[in-house]
Amino acid sequence: MEDSDSVFRRRYRCYPVSFIDKPHLEKGDKIIMPPSALDCLASMHIDYPMLFNLSNPSAEKVTHCGVLEFIADEGLVYLPYWMMENMLLQEGDIVHVRNASLAKGTYVKLQPHTKDFLDISNPKAILETTLRSYSCLTSGDTIMVLYNNKKYYIDIVETKPSSAISIIETDCEVDFAPPLDYKETEKTAPSVCSRKTPPEVQEEPARKIARFSPFTGSARRLDGKPSTQPSASSTLPVLEQQQPNADNITADSKSSSSNSRLHSGKLVFGSNANQISKESNQTGKEISNVAGKEINQELTQKAKEPKFQAFSGKKYSLKS
Repeated sequence: MEDSDSVFRRRYRCYPVSFIDKPHLEKGDKIIMPPSALDCLASMHIDYPMLFNLSNPSAEKVTHCGVLEFIADEGLVYLPYWMMENMLLQEGDIVHVRNASLAKGTYVKLQPHTKDFLDISNPKAILETTLRSYSCLTSGDTIMVLYNNKKYYIDIVETKPSSAISIIETDCEVDFAPPLDYKETEKTAPSVCSRKTPPEVQEEPARKIARFSPFTGSARRLDGKPSTQPSASSTLPVLEQQQPNADNITADSKSSSSNSRLHSGKLVFGSNANQISKESNQTGKEISNVAGKEINQELTQKAKEPKFQAFSGKKYSLKS
């Protein structure tokens, strides 16, 4: 293939740089070319530093690189193995080499394959040190960063101002995309119990339910006169105070059953109360003096109250 004054085109068989005992070249994008390539390039009007376009037409893969030395055997070129993987090249495959002139890069977006790269103490410094071994970057390539004997692969997602840029002696803005294995933390789904009624909500109504107190309303008379009878709510606290403790009740007392009925918080009406009071006096059993006085006062007060007389109010005529 004929060459013009500014275009260098060659086809070489490619092999990894490890074949010539130069494994350190895996850390960059430099290739090893034969001496005849240097003789041809020296007689051309090309831009320096020398940059090259590598292509694999069968797989439609293209990348860019620099050159380190011209010591390869004629007809051969040695590439970093990560570059051969990007271009889907096997040992001994044909690669097309052409000189290239690239614009200085201003922006590059990188995406690590694994999120453990971000766990490095200072990934920016490691990346900056690694890129010093590179001459150019191409969108779609995957570069390898070696740190602490571990390989980290990083995709070149985007480059500006073009799809291939030179990073030699230039300030380039670097941006990171989320790692390929990064997954957003899934929100834990609420349990069936919590969706229906949370345990706190289930227990809260039981705490707020008021204790039932019977006969706590206010008294009303049918004749419209004000009632002098106290409401049952005023007697309830008295009855509750009269409840004896379990320690004060003797098992051998026969009147404990009748006593407990009187002190159990139930309301006692009419003659039943008088009968119980008489029976308790006849048995001669010991009853609390305070409770007895309060009960007697309550019964006396009820006895003094006027009895209700039906239809004792004023009468009215329907006629005008």
